[in-house]
Amino acid sequence: MFFFLFSLVVWKKTVSMEDHEISYSEREQQISPLVFLEEEEEREEEEEEGEKEKEREEEEEQREKGREEEEEEKKEKKREEEREKEEEEEEREEEEKEQEQKEEDKEDAVGQFPDVEEHWEEYELEEELDGGGKMENKDTSEDVGDQSDSSTQSSGLSLGTIGNIQPLKSADRIRISASQRNLQLLDDMVREKELAVQNTSDTLSACRLQSKMLAKQLDHVDMEIEREEEAGNVAAVSRLQAVSSRLCTELEREKELELRLALTLKQNLAELWKIETEQGKYDILREQLQKDEEKLQMQYQEEREVRIWKEKITALQAEGTRRTREKREKKAQRECEERNKKLLEDAKRNHEKAVCFLKQSMARIHEKNAKEEVKAREHMERRIQAVLSLKTSITSNREKLQTLQILNKAKALEAKKEEMKMREAILAKGGNVIREIFLHKRQQEHEKKKEAFRELQKSRKMEIVSRILQERASVHKQRKSQSPSKAIKARGKFKDPLLQSGEAWQSEEPYKHTDGEISQSWRSPSVCSLAGEGSAPQGESSESRAQDVLWESGDEDTERDKTLLVPEFPGLWSREYDLHKVPKAEDPTLLAIRAMRKQMAEKKMKELQSGILHKQTVPGQEHKGSAFLSKPNFIHFKDFDVGQVYKKKIVLTNASYSVNYCRLVGISEWLKDFISVHFDPPGKMSSGMSCEFLVTFKPMINKGLEGEVMFMAQTGSFSVPLKCTVKTCILALDKELVDFGSLVVGETISRTISLTNSGALGTTFKVQTSAGATSTLRATAKAAPAIVVTEHFNACDPEGEGSTSPVAAGNPNKEQICADPREGMTPCAAQEPESSSSMEQLGQGELNTRSDLHTDNADDLLKLSPEEIPVEIMLGKVTEGEIGPFSSVKIPVLFVPAVPGDVRAEFVIVFDNPDCKPLSFSAIGVSVDVPIWVPQPCVDLRICLYERLYQDSVQVCSRATTTLRLKFEVCRELSKHMELLPKTGYIQAQSSFSAQLKFLPRLSLPEDAGSYFNAETGILEVPVTILIVDKAKKVNFTVHAIVTTSDLEISPAQINFGYCTIYEAVQANVILTNKSILPQEFGFVGLPEFVEVQPNDGFGIILPLESLTLDIIFKATKAKEYSFDLTCRTEINRQFKLSCKAVGVHPPLELSHSLVQFAATALNSVSSATLDVLNSHVDGNPLTHPVPRIGSGDPVPVGPTSFEFHVPQDCPVTITPSVGTVLPGQKSSIRVSFSPALSDQQIREEAARRLSTAAVPEAGAQISSGPPQSPMGKKRKDSKKERRKSSVSTLRGRAGSRKSLDSVNSLKEPKPEELKPDSDAYRAAQASLMRSFRGSFNKYIIPCSVASGHARGEEVSGNLTCSPYNTLYLELHCPAVAPPVLITSDSGINTANFGDVAVGHRIMKRITIENISPGKLELGFSVLNPNGPFLLVRAVGTLEPGEKKPLIISFCPSEDKWFLETLDIQVAKTNLSLCLSGHGVVPSTECSVGEVLDMGYVVAGDTGTATVKIKNNSSLTLPFSIQMESLSPTRDRDRQKIPSFLTSSLQRTEIVGTQNYNGFSVFRVSPTEGKIEAGRSQDFVVTFSPDHESLYYSDHLKVLLFGKQTAHEIHLKGAARNHPMFVEGGVPLDVPVESLAVTSPVAPQEALEGGPQKAVRSLLLLLEYVEGSAEPARAEITIGAMQSPLLAAKKAVEFSLEGGAELQRAGMALHGPRGALERGQRRRIGVSWVPPGDLQTSEPLLVSALLTVKGDITESYRVLFMARVVSAPAPTA
Repeated sequence: MFFFLFSLVVWKKTVSMEDHEISYSEREQQISPLVFLEEEEEREEEEEEGEKEKEREEEEEQREKGREEEEEEKKEKKREEEREKEEEEEEREEEEKEQEQKEEDKEDAVGQFPDVEEHWEEYELEEELDGGGKMENKDTSEDVGDQSDSSTQSSGLSLGTIGNIQPLKSADRIRISASQRNLQLLDDMVREKELAVQNTSDTLSACRLQSKMLAKQLDHVDMEIEREEEAGNVAAVSRLQAVSSRLCTELEREKELELRLALTLKQNLAELWKIETEQGKYDILREQLQKDEEKLQMQYQEEREVRIWKEKITALQAEGTRRTREKREKKAQRECEERNKKLLEDAKRNHEKAVCFLKQSMARIHEKNAKEEVKAREHMERRIQAVLSLKTSITSNREKLQTLQILNKAKALEAKKEEMKMREAILAKGGNVIREIFLHKRQQEHEKKKEAFRELQKSRKMEIVSRILQERASVHKQRKSQSPSKAIKARGKFKDPLLQSGEAWQSEEPYKHTDGEISQSWRSPSVCSLAGEGSAPQGESSESRAQDVLWESGDEDTERDKTLLVPEFPGLWSREYDLHKVPKAEDPTLLAIRAMRKQMAEKKMKELQSGILHKQTVPGQEHKGSAFLSKPNFIHFKDFDVGQVYKKKIVLTNASYSVNYCRLVGISEWLKDFISVHFDPPGKMSSGMSCEFLVTFKPMINKGLEGEVMFMAQTGSFSVPLKCTVKTCILALDKELVDFGSLVVGETISRTISLTNSGALGTTFKVQTSAGATSTLRATAKAAPAIVVTEHFNACDPEGEGSTSPVAAGNPNKEQICADPREGMTPCAAQEPESSSSMEQLGQGELNTRSDLHTDNADDLLKLSPEEIPVEIMLGKVTEGEIGPFSSVKIPVLFVPAVPGDVRAEFVIVFDNPDCKPLSFSAIGVSVDVPIWVPQPCVDLRICLYERLYQDSVQVCSRATTTLRLKFEVCRELSKHMELLPKTGYIQAQSSFSAQLKFLPRLSLPEDAGSYFNAETGILEVPVTILIVDKAKKVNFTVHAIVTTSDLEISPAQINFGYCTIYEAVQANVILTNKSILPQEFGFVGLPEFVEVQPNDGFGIILPLESLTLDIIFKATKAKEYSFDLTCRTEINRQFKLSCKAVGVHPPLELSHSLVQFAATALNSVSSATLDVLNSHVDGNPLTHPVPRIGSGDPVPVGPTSFEFHVPQDCPVTITPSVGTVLPGQKSSIRVSFSPALSDQQIREEAARRLSTAAVPEAGAQISSGPPQSPMGKKRKDSKKERRKSSVSTLRGRAGSRKSLDSVNSLKEPKPEELKPDSDAYRAAQASLMRSFRGSFNKYIIPCSVASGHARGEEVSGNLTCSPYNTLYLELHCPAVAPPVLITSDSGINTANFGDVAVGHRIMKRITIENISPGKLELGFSVLNPNGPFLLVRAVGTLEPGEKKPLIISFCPSEDKWFLETLDIQVAKTNLSLCLSGHGVVPSTECSVGEVLDMGYVVAGDTGTATVKIKNNSSLTLPFSIQMESLSPTRDRDRQKIPSFLTSSLQRTEIVGTQNYNGFSVFRVSPTEGKIEAGRSQDFVVTFSPDHESLYYSDHLKVLLFGKQTAHEIHLKGAARNHPMFVEGGVPLDVPVESLAVTSPVAPQEALEGGPQKAVRSLLLLLEYVEGSAEPARAEITIGAMQSPLLAAKKAVEFSLEGGAELQRAGMALHGPRGALERGQRRRIGVSWVPPGDLQTSEPLLVSALLTVKGDITESYRVLFMARVVSAPAPTA
């Protein structure tokens, strides 16, 4: 079989090769089946190798997993052995039980799969055939132990019975797959061969059809040949014969091809039959293969079942392993929990210890932090004070600097004016300005140096004087320190210490005034201190006292004395000199220094004594008042204690206008014993600067002191007041009268009065009754003293709180009771409840006695003696005690009425401090005797509504011992509205009774109540009487209520919404007013579906007397008339109606969206949205669907409907198209664009404001210029003249400032309307507003008119009738924000206009953008049209805040038109639109000459010129450049080629002719480059300058635009002769290019010397006569004479053409063969030819003649006349 296939493949390959050679349509090479077989075998081997490799990899992975599991199990086993030594026996028992259970489970599983054992051997055999690469999964582990081994053994026994089916071997499977592939290959060969037979048969039929067509064409050509032969058309016959031969050849080829195809077809058919025969032989093999495949599938199924069984066994083993692990995990968890419990207990114990330590540590830390916080607070206060002082000093310095700057500007301006005046004066005198000014400046500099030198001398003198004074002071201190020591040695000299201190003060007095630089600490021994020393023990000597005095006076000056130990100038104290002896030789410089020191000291002393001080002035004002200000203003030591030390730091600030000095003078004389001042002089202090000094106060006696600390400044003396105050008591009462009001007998009430001490000294107090205290009926007795309580301001009296409330204590006047109207008492206010605790304070027996009192015994009390009258107003427990500093004490006062009547008591508070005066206060009260009382004498029903029932209970208490009958009575006016039930009742003794109060206010209450009701406020006060029937006594109480209405008012009461379309909602506002003083809940209920109430859906709470605006929104659902009511219901179920009317309109058009919400759009950018206008009205039947109509009117007819949007003028919204027509059932798209921008008026106002603001500083600079200085170079003689001049200049300066102010006011402010949009101020204002723009949000409602019909014009309303009720509305929400990116180039305009650019030319534009936002920006850019002219050359990725980067955009138009495009710069959520525009212009020029510019004949060496004019017809400025072909850089390279005269005339491409020998260009053009403005012309001058004779000068001129576009090409020609005559015309017969050899220019001169020579040249005249024409053939020759300044004027040029007889015989006639020419003239010789009758037309006629031209030389030309007859005239180029 394989041999047959191989032979078949070889044979097929040969046939395919033959087919490739024969057939031109079959180009595919057929692949041999043997190749397929080899490839398939290779693939099988590769697959087997791949499977083996996979099996190996799987085995390795399984081994690795097994190893890892073994390692993990070993580790776990070790851990378990360590942990489970005690429980091994129990675990073994449990494992055995589990093993038995698992064996039972496995037996059950084996019973479930009976076929597994049968297929087990088959599976093992298959595994062995596959190579044994796969190994069984090692699911057994050491954890399972013997259990896994037993399960494996049982599985092996169960598999031993499997062996019934023999599995296929791998070789058989390979054989089966190979047979399948071979059969498939054979089938493929059959299909390919059938396809080849089909293709061959198709090609054969096509070939036969082509042969038939060629045969038909050949017959047709033969017929044409016969026809043309008959006609005698040889050319057509020859052409048809060629076609016939070609067709015959093609026909033969087609026949040969047909034969080959037929043969190929037969061979293919034979091969196909053979292959089909061979295919039939393998039918049995196919059947066998199908059986093998079925067997293989069964084997695969059995393998799958075995694998499933194995997987289940593995799952059982895994389950056992899992259970073991769970058991171990539970055990480990129990151990872990026990350990955690132990650790938790240890942690709790440790935590308790740590908490104790932490509390101690935190306490210490808190204490430390508190101290640090106090220190930090003090430090911060000091820093704040320092910063404030620095701020004030900086402010003052700034003001001073501003003043100095103004002065400097004024001085500079004055100096300039003086310099200009000097220049004018010098120029007027005719002097040298530069020299004079230079000398003047030199003189000024010299004067400045002299002045500086004087100041330096003065400063040095001052230093010397100060040092001298320091020396004197140090000498004085040394003497002072030596005098006490001498006093100690001579004991007993100083008997009185006061005398010693007085002398010390006298010695210090002179130096207080002379020394201005040394600070003193003024300490002196005081009387008190010396007295204290005198009380010392007697053993202490006076020497110790003297030493104490010495140390006390000099302890603070030791540091200053150290700086003077080594003086710079030695004094008399350093050496021992005899004052009576004069030194022998003394340096004169020392004498001068001494004299100068003496003079300066005397001068300084005089100034101090005479009080000469410096005044500080600034321009326009003089400083007055104290030069230094202290903070605080006075020094106050308040509430001091003797023996303590107090210090205060005072800040002195220089409040003058310039630099100042300050030194300490001293303190008041009587303060020196207690006050010491420490002050370090700061030296020079600028204005606003501060310094400090320390005041120390050591009180010795308890007595107040007052004085001052004195200083001396440069502007005068000043002082700081000082005051010391002792501790005092400042006592006061909060009130002097305690009014208890009215109280029923038997009740008790308490009041408190506060005693406050606002001083720093405490004292004891005692409260007692006044000696003259009397009552109306009796005297009050003094209560016994009780417990003393002292408290501070913020303390409260607990007993007082128990007795009365804080409100009662604060305002006792509020607590009153109501008396009987018969006694003339008025109704009272509310009474506070009585306090039970106050009654407990009194004795029980006393209270019982008072409670037994009865009104019947009142007459008996009048007969009692004053001692027997009970005390009703008494003091509480606090009657005496101690009040501390800054504290208060509350003193309770009790009122216990026993007898009816008025009671008054007087009390006085005395203090043990004799400085404190006694304080007195009084208490009053009224007692009423009624057996019953109402605990709540005022029943407050609060706020009540009309027609609503309100109830309350009224409690009545009885103090009587018998039962009383009560009757409740309400005034007659309110009997309809109020009642008490029951009206009559009995109250038991010592008990209470409750009555029910009912109040139902009717609407007639205001009329019925009368004076009890206030209609304006709504307050109702009703007196109610309780009548005691048996005793005819009354008790009154009052019922209070505020009666208000519950009405809600809706205005307006009726709403007419008008006409409303079904596509929109109409809103109307109503005002809901609450007439009540109570808040009410309301809600609109039962609303129809087309009505909405907002806000909160019509529900809410309205406050008292409040008015709410509600929005009633109506949206019609269909076209009809609406009439409905809205119901507003309150919480008390009251209803209020609101009537509404509307007309629904169904317009014929609708909008797809009625609301457009634009995104936040940056200024100068655009946001767009697209909407649709829909016309859904296609059917006018109102019965099937709603039709457009107005209310219940007629339907709108079906047809085209037009619309028009009316956009307001100032609205930044554009709608395109705004007018349109929509057909029925169609829609029209519109585009809505929002482009926010700053308004023009706003920009103009900002620009005007900026201009006016900028003009103010300039005028201010002129105004602030100070007084002009005097002319430079002049010296002032004395101070009086200087003052006069300065005053005059100041007045002039003020006058000048007034003039400048007038001029500033007279200047006209720029008007916003006058500013132009292209001005700098306008653009700057626009950029400023864009940077400061904070965003805006606007809403626009755009109406859209709708009308039926077509819109003819731009407006619908112009030619169509539209109803206003059909108007549609488009609502736009337009938020505008500041752009994060701003274009800073081109004045911030968001438009890049490239202007006019030539087509094909590219221009770049740089646009700078800036990030004006506070954050970093990531920029993106929209995609430009890839086929458009605009290109983003360089983009920007990121921008930092404030960063600027450029964008580069190019524009290259491709055609002549305007280009518009938008580039969106995408930043976060906003886009910045950049409009790109440019105009592509095609350069259009017009030249005054054609393609050739002939310069004519010029004498060699002479020059000829011509002008070429080129006009720019385009709107673009065109840059041009000129190029000459002779100057081309490739010219030299082209000249190395073969000369053009060696080639034929048809192959010549040389356009550059003869050139000059001298190397210069023959043709020159100027200008060579430049620009031609739009609509202008440019003249080009062409100069022809030949240097030798030649007739073929030529060059090529190109006019280039933009350096690359050729606009015009002009061929330049010219000829040069050495002689003045020339001949032109005819066809030249010589070579147009000169030889490479340069002829010598001397040759013509030698020819002249040797005599005249005849130079014969040839000319050819071509005469063509049109056959049958009446016109003769014509030609002409031109002879000319040149005129040049290079040639001398000679005789005329003569010419003659000989040979006329021969020409006449040939039929040619000459016109003007002879003649003479003047210089600059031309003559023509004409020739005409008519062919004679005997002329043969087969050959042309050739005749020659001789032309002789005589000028300065004689030239001869041989003229050849060639004549011929043509059938048609030759075309002219």
